[in-house]
Amino acid sequence: MVAAPQAATSWELAEGDELADGLHAVELLGGGRRYEAYLAWSDELHALVVAKVLRPHVAEDAAARSAIVREEAALRVLEHPALVRCFGSDLGGERPHLVLEFLDGPRLSTLIRRHVVVVDQVLPLALELCSALHFVAARGFVHLDVKPKNVIMTAPPRLIDLSVATPLEQVARLESPTGTDAYMAPEQCLPERFGEIGPASDVWGLGVTLYEALTRSLPFPAGRADAEEPAQRFPQLEAAPADLSRDVPAPLGELVLACLAKPPRKRPTVLEVAGAIEPWAARLPQARLGLFRPGGRLRRSPFADR
Repeated sequence: MVAAPQAATSWELAEGDELADGLHAVELLGGGRRYEAYLAWSDELHALVVAKVLRPHVAEDAAARSAIVREEAALRVLEHPALVRCFGSDLGGERPHLVLEFLDGPRLSTLIRRHVVVVDQVLPLALELCSALHFVAARGFVHLDVKPKNVIMTAPPRLIDLSVATPLEQVARLESPTGTDAYMAPEQCLPERFGEIGPASDVWGLGVTLYEALTRSLPFPAGRADAEEPAQRFPQLEAAPADLSRDVPAPLGELVLACLAKPPRKRPTVLEVAGAIEPWAARLPQARLGLFRPGGRLRRSPFADR
């Protein structure tokens, strides 16, 4: 018996190939289990965009199509200066895809790997992420995958990838761990033990992201994806976070560790995190702030003096 040929896992589009009507591939940027991301040229926008397209072997899969429909819906609701924008989609064609804003900048994960990210850079970055996450929660969503790889260091920094973003009224239906293991809050790993997933779960992801930016390491040991015991896959269920470097000012280190409190109710809100950081950021040289805000002007918020 001859085995059926396996479906291709990549569209293998070359420069100039038409991904969809009026959308031309420039180069492959990367991808994940279900998606490929292409830098593409949009005739309609007359600009470069990112086309996030389902891989060919899952293009007809109901679960994969449902996931990209949910992501498109989240992107429509979550339009914010610190979040990636969606300019269009074709979810019913041969290549179901989203047309996303092209952000010309390195990922935070790349900067952490190649350079030392100093405190003066982390403070304004944290404010932008707080702004984005406050808006996400206010619109009734949880991002669920806050991590350095999902932060693009443009001016201002932008939070990307809403592929697992979930409306608050639906988080109770999540039946399996959702997110990226090393950045997941305990309730994302084991909701029956640590409580309901919610905005505090994104505060945890923010805390891990800031910890990694400040120390170039993760706060918990690496887990084993194939482990049967939850605590072996997710050390954050039981382990305490490692101490931050002595180079991190004590008040900032305490704030980051507060974001990593295991009970969700004991974590600060993003407004409380931003309120603590803004006075420190206000004292930074304007040149530092200019790395993240055109003109170097620090944006004040109503909760800064609470």
